[in-house]
Amino acid sequence: MEEEAVQTHHDLAEFVRHLLRDYQADAGTWENITLPDFLQAMSAWIDDIGGWYANRGEAIPDHPSWATFAQILGAATVYE
Repeated sequence: MEEEAVQTHHDLAEFVRHLLRDYQADAGTWENITLPDFLQAMSAWIDDIGGWYANRGEAIPDHPSWATFAQILGAATVYE
């Protein structure tokens, strides 16, 4: 499931289940496999979110969407 497809809280719940299945199937593809590493990466990516939006030619949204939260969770799997 793509982060951009997340439109509702139900979609976000499905996205989180997708992340769990992905982790269970192949945690080796994740950069951050422990909860502390995952949370550290999530907070770092949130701090740097402006750069991500700038690279896409977009402004940081004033009101993040369900998709934004999915993007944060997805990024935390690989962000260093």
